[in-house]
Amino acid sequence: MGRPDRHIRVTTMDKDGQNTQDVITMTQFVTQNGFSPLAQVEAYWEALRGSRMMPNRVEIDPRGIESALEYAFIVERIAPGIARLRIAGSHLSDLMGMEVRGIPLTSFITPNSRRQLSDLMEEVFEIPAVATLRLHAPASAGAPELEARLVMMPLKSDLGDVSRILGAFVAVGEIGRSPRRFEIVGSSTRPIRAGADATRPEHLKPAAPAPGKPVAPKAQIPGFAEATSQFDSRRPPRAKPGRSHLRLVKSDD
Repeated sequence: MGRPDRHIRVTTMDKDGQNTQDVITMTQFVTQNGFSPLAQVEAYWEALRGSRMMPNRVEIDPRGIESALEYAFIVERIAPGIARLRIAGSHLSDLMGMEVRGIPLTSFITPNSRRQLSDLMEEVFEIPAVATLRLHAPASAGAPELEARLVMMPLKSDLGDVSRILGAFVAVGEIGRSPRRFEIVGSSTRPIRAGADATRPEHLKPAAPAPGKPVAPKAQIPGFAEATSQFDSRRPPRAKPGRSHLRLVKSDD
């Protein structure tokens, strides 16, 4: 059975300080088994980076991943292999049974798997790369078995160094008694290169048109586009209307 289209909105500033907005359709980004927030956050990151290696931390707008916000997080690298949560969605707090801001990301992982997570975070920072992990929490008294997924993508800080990670953590099932900790049962890394589609996975690439069929023009979305007018060199240019007021929202990060 088909799923309805989902969209994300990426808001950026052009060189004149004006807001520019793009809407990306999420139909091909939705995964199965309850882990769709991972694909939504990764697609948002891909849309922001464009042809660059990665986006900047200041570009992250929670409104762009509103439907996946409870699963999203940002960590800051404070030492090799150690990164603390700066921002975390409510799902992560539910898994730990407490406020998780300020704690290491490795706190969600069993002791025997923490070194592996630390090594994967270093790959995300240093290569740089996108890392995806498969996690499992065994059943115990008051805590049913859980399957989880984790995705991590690098971000540049305000200083230009790669010291932040945007990620998503999704556990499917009843959480039960917290805290819940997971062992790593599988992982993969995808090195990043400059170029919009250079290393983008198939599930995050726009679908190719069918052979022999013309590509239909994109429908205009009300509120996000303006009607175009034909250029006439004989007409004098019209004065630009006054700029709309902008509201700057700044994070403490």
